[in-house]
Amino acid sequence: MGIFDKMPGLFSSDMAIDLGTANTLVYVKGRGVILSEPSVVAYHVKDGVKKVLAVGEDAKLMLGRTPGSIEAIRPMREGVIADFDVAEEMIKHFIRKVHKRSTFSKPKIIVCVPHGATPVEKRAIRQSVLSAGARRAGLIAEPIAAAIGAGMPITDPTGNMVVDIGGGTTEVAVLSLGDIVYARSVRVGGDRMDEAIISYLRRQQNLLIGESTAERIKTSIGTARMPDDGRGASMQVRGRDLLNGVPKETEITQAQVAEALAEPVQQICEAVMTALEATPPDLAADIVDRGVMLTGGGALLGDLDLALREQTGLGVSIADESLNCVALGTGKALEYEKQLRHAIDYDS
Repeated sequence: MGIFDKMPGLFSSDMAIDLGTANTLVYVKGRGVILSEPSVVAYHVKDGVKKVLAVGEDAKLMLGRTPGSIEAIRPMREGVIADFDVAEEMIKHFIRKVHKRSTFSKPKIIVCVPHGATPVEKRAIRQSVLSAGARRAGLIAEPIAAAIGAGMPITDPTGNMVVDIGGGTTEVAVLSLGDIVYARSVRVGGDRMDEAIISYLRRQQNLLIGESTAERIKTSIGTARMPDDGRGASMQVRGRDLLNGVPKETEITQAQVAEALAEPVQQICEAVMTALEATPPDLAADIVDRGVMLTGGGALLGDLDLALREQTGLGVSIADESLNCVALGTGKALEYEKQLRHAIDYDS
């Protein structure tokens, strides 16, 4: 067996990318998820030309702290590309980071897209991936990837409901026989929750905080329902006092966070209720048996499963690796491509 016979296996580096609004995860065939970084790019503009300075973790530290000559942005908005050039640079960077090797191999890449993405948005994602050096670019719907990653038996002739709460969108889908029977994408997710916390503190306490502080509040003491004692845990937050313009520190309680998050949580609950109303009766009966599966980073919000259970009366469970579900599912679609061929779109 000559060296060239071994080559395809040697350089096989096909990958699956979960191009999220908040985080990008990369799954390499046969190796699993090997990269998870924030979808943030910092660049320097000189004479109208953008020069990328940092991507991922390093760039996230710069968000809200950059001087005039440097911009730190998130090129993904609500699950789709908002800044084409910067997104392409970000994908290139992550591909290079995963491939420590030179540009010798051109991988086949499968990317997940929100169910509600338009043909133009899908083409933009596909084009970015191809420009970043992919041999072929396939797209898979996010709810299908999330359900596969959560280990749901989606190829069976039974109804499965998955609610994937990402940074920019929440995807609610009913799946059967390996495809989507009904899906709804609402543009509410982790980002909307952060915005709700920022505007609540501005209204109630005249305190202006940044996005990273809001995210820290959400991940530390965020909850979807009022604590039993009417107060819950608390934490100190720092920001700028809007009345006299000086920095100040104040305390925020879980009850206040629950109040701030009431609207986005309600929108997620309504999306689930709408999906249940639109589900064919036989599949609805299966969902009563199996319950609803929550995936995505938003599923980690405290007591969100209880809030959904109260609204729907159904069993609600959170996937084991909810943060990685979409990436794992997209990776499995890559590994078992023959069985899931109908779910992957290589056209256009």
